[in-house]
Amino acid sequence: MVTLESSKLFSRLAPEELTALRAHIQERSYPAGTDIFKEGDPGDGIYVVRGGLVQISVVLTDGQRCVLSRVAPGDVFGEMSLLDAQPRSATATAAADTAVYFVPRAAMVELLRKSPELSMTLVQEVSARLREFNRQYVRELLRAERMALVGRFAASIVHDLKNPLAIISFAAEMGCAPDASAETRRTALDRITKQVERITHMVNDILEFTRGQPSGLELAPTNYADFVQALVRELQEEVARKAVRIEYANAPPAVRLLLNPARLSRVFHNLIDNAVEAMPSGGRITLRFQQTDRAVITEIEDTGPGIAPEVADRLFEAFASHGKPHGTGLGLAIAKRIVEEHGGTISAQNRPGAGAVFSFTLPLRAEAS
Repeated sequence: MVTLESSKLFSRLAPEELTALRAHIQERSYPAGTDIFKEGDPGDGIYVVRGGLVQISVVLTDGQRCVLSRVAPGDVFGEMSLLDAQPRSATATAAADTAVYFVPRAAMVELLRKSPELSMTLVQEVSARLREFNRQYVRELLRAERMALVGRFAASIVHDLKNPLAIISFAAEMGCAPDASAETRRTALDRITKQVERITHMVNDILEFTRGQPSGLELAPTNYADFVQALVRELQEEVARKAVRIEYANAPPAVRLLLNPARLSRVFHNLIDNAVEAMPSGGRITLRFQQTDRAVITEIEDTGPGIAPEVADRLFEAFASHGKPHGTGLGLAIAKRIVEEHGGTISAQNRPGAGAVFSFTLPLRAEAS
């Protein structure tokens, strides 16, 4: 057992000061697992560990308890109450059978007034403890954030896979029906193949996004009208099951652009999936195109409630959902990266009397001709 005079805080006290202190000391014992004090309890004094081990902990924002420090024999705890006279900000628990010295606050404050050296020692002890708490707290917050991030990535993957898996399931039922014709089976196989390719691209996009590595995108001259029309025919079948229709305000320009069709189709899928989720009771998605001397501009407009103002400035950041019940925002972050890989830009706004409008540009390049 550690004696009072050999403890870190009181080792420099004069004999008469120790004698005065002992008149107020209480010796207490706590079985392992017992709370010595809890968060919110009155800050009624300071403790010195005689023997055993004390664990100091707090509850984080995610509800998990974080251990900030472990106090060994000879060390003090509960010292913050001497400085601010506030309730306890952490919980102290006996991690093993523990014996302590308890000094009531009034007696300790009186001794501090009389002993500048003790005051300095206490300030040094508090400073060291706060540094330790800060390091541990930051480590625990980062750990909790990493776990939350993993959960959100998993949620994003599951969310993105729902549509293609539903199409695969529907196509499998259609193709395996006893009365299915050869043409029906070929159509079902084609749909399944396309959705498997779509899932593969989704997974690769997410892996690429999380690694933060450039994609090494291969671009090829592609007729933009042919690309858009084929993709929209496929998407129309998906959205029709949710009472949503896709319309053209004008035809896409039949101009050759340098594209990676598999990657760029992901942009359309992400933006249209977002629009569909914003209209749970059904609605309309309008595609609008404009060609300038520098670029082709594509607009995707929905009849939903629009973009929530609180996320408008960070809409294309990872996990910045814009009001969808299951959205994470990862799809928009990926869409932004893909458009930028094509040399374009992407933006979003609310149109008066309508819903959200997402607009992206694709540059016209001489080598695409």
